[in-house]
Amino acid sequence: MSPTEKLAPGAPPAADFIPLIVPEICGNEWEYVKECLDTNWVSSVGTYVDRFEKLTAERVGTKYAVATVNGTAALHIALMLAGVEANDEVLVSTLTFIAPANTIRYLGAWPVFIDAEPNHWQIDPNAVIDFLDKGCRWDGHALVNRKTGRRVKAILPVHILGHPVDLDPMLDVAAKYSLPVIEDATEGLGARYRGKGLGSFGQTGCFSFNGNKIITTGGGGMLVTNDPELAKRAKYLTTQAKDDPIEYVHNEIGYNYRLTNVLAAIGCAQMEQLDTFVDAKRKIAKRYQEALSTIPGIQLPNEADGGYSTYWMYTVLIDEHQSGISSRDLLRELGMRKIQARPLWQPMHRSPAHQQDFDFSCPVADGLYQKALSLPCSVGLKSDAQDAVIEAVNSVIDAHRASSRAR
Repeated sequence: MSPTEKLAPGAPPAADFIPLIVPEICGNEWEYVKECLDTNWVSSVGTYVDRFEKLTAERVGTKYAVATVNGTAALHIALMLAGVEANDEVLVSTLTFIAPANTIRYLGAWPVFIDAEPNHWQIDPNAVIDFLDKGCRWDGHALVNRKTGRRVKAILPVHILGHPVDLDPMLDVAAKYSLPVIEDATEGLGARYRGKGLGSFGQTGCFSFNGNKIITTGGGGMLVTNDPELAKRAKYLTTQAKDDPIEYVHNEIGYNYRLTNVLAAIGCAQMEQLDTFVDAKRKIAKRYQEALSTIPGIQLPNEADGGYSTYWMYTVLIDEHQSGISSRDLLRELGMRKIQARPLWQPMHRSPAHQQDFDFSCPVADGLYQKALSLPCSVGLKSDAQDAVIEAVNSVIDAHRASSRAR
């Protein structure tokens, strides 16, 4: 199967095809879903919703959690809780899936895209500090972008690939300017920063349980916080802002963002296995690290001091000059061997959808986009499949290096 081919809807992958990342359904999912079906509690109210919220809050280390239909909905509500309004600006990672940038625009606000740092590929805290200290001014009421004249209202760092952002300097500068921090931890469940769960540091944290995440509900998300008033308001906004459930009175515009009980049931079963899943991911990463470290032209991911990564998406950088092949050509050749790989997202400052947004030059993110390639890393990836990926990467690069030497 080539990297551009798609399976028919509902069809399982071919037996000899190694997908990039697929869910692992091996616990109490069937039992919990059957209970929902047997009792008719399948919609957006039910004990599993409450239980899933409680389990997530406990795991992350916050007092409250509010389930949502997906991670994008959680981000949207988190921005509203931070008071982001039309024509405000929000600092956000340029190297990210598009969801956080889109949710900023949902509110009529504008993303300010910040470059990645080169060591762990997360948003660069020094670039955040530099922009706030030098690129903004205090007008007596708010922090204002000197170039646009718009109010800077929040910081939205994205923990990408299961690795934590360096939060301490970002939290310090946020406190200096009284800016709320919203953690996009949609890829970071189970990861830690200085011993604490991602999502527990900011005013709010947001998670996704999409099918490719470390645990899944098929679709789903979660907003977490330690603030009881913010949790209460998040619940209110995600349930259509219903003020009178009998007369159906709504005093504000709300959103139909609640997670269903049947999906929350899957989430509870998945959350019970999170430690096992994280352990499996880290073992896969270790196997890749050991085997790929001797191949010329491959830069491997590394874990920051004080960081604990889940290696949600195992991603390497391909140096074309040393390896003899570009990341995209390697992707295609792996695809011909029925191994699925994937580049990183197009950086947001390059996205046609966000060309009107304010940004700086982001050379690190541009370089990472050109070089990065994510390899198969499902929780259930067996050792023989790992060996097949390693052998394929090694043989393709070896062949291209030999060809380059012959020329």
